[in-house]
Amino acid sequence: MACITLLSDFGLQEASVAIAKGILMQHSPSIPIVDISHEIQPYNSGQAAYLLSSAYANFPAGTFHVLLFDVFSEAIPRLILCEHEGHYFLAPDNGVLPLTLGAEVTGLFCFELTKEHTFPDWLNAAGGAIQSLSSKKFNDLGFASLPLKVTKDKSAARFEAGVIMCEAIHIDHYENVVVNLTRPQFDQWAGTRPFRLSFVGMEEIETISNSYHDVREGFKLCRFNSTGYLEICVNRGKAASLFGLKLGGKQNDIKITFE
Repeated sequence: MACITLLSDFGLQEASVAIAKGILMQHSPSIPIVDISHEIQPYNSGQAAYLLSSAYANFPAGTFHVLLFDVFSEAIPRLILCEHEGHYFLAPDNGVLPLTLGAEVTGLFCFELTKEHTFPDWLNAAGGAIQSLSSKKFNDLGFASLPLKVTKDKSAARFEAGVIMCEAIHIDHYENVVVNLTRPQFDQWAGTRPFRLSFVGMEEIETISNSYHDVREGFKLCRFNSTGYLEICVNRGKAASLFGLKLGGKQNDIKITFE
């Protein structure tokens, strides 16, 4: 059974999430709405792309993924609709979908939020598109094709002069720090060479662990999580607080060097 997912930077202190759900439910009252997260750090497109890419494929084909992140990044915000691997994505044209799905993704232009409109109009347009897709095929909606805005992935890991330069892109509830490095990237750049992961100028890890329990309680480790991204962790501890690691923190200085 298909559903609607919501991912936003709204937080939970205001009624914005409830307003979004209420408007979408008016258009498709029989489709359940599932929250992915509403705690994306404002303007952090890397975290938004990571959370969306981690979650969407676990839902059944035909699911509608509504991304309410940095909606007002452009002077005239656009609502775009994309289809990818049997999933539908409704999002602002702010570069996050190409970061999530690949730069080659294309979309359909659904709505433009001008001075004559309010944000509920944007949500009503999204709800109308979902309602139409319940009875029509993607290519029969009548929307114009639109090349999506592609932004430079500032949060992408870089391999320079034999060193992998990384950033923290997400800190989970347990304060594990997700780094913008995937297993395929690590294998490609590292090969079989010994490595040293260093961060905050003094901490080092030289082994990829499979489980938190590969080290003693209270000890640090790094591992690839279930979505294939590298994490800096502490067994039954809080890595972010312990080491002072923060999203976008300039002092993180996360890098991998090789011998």
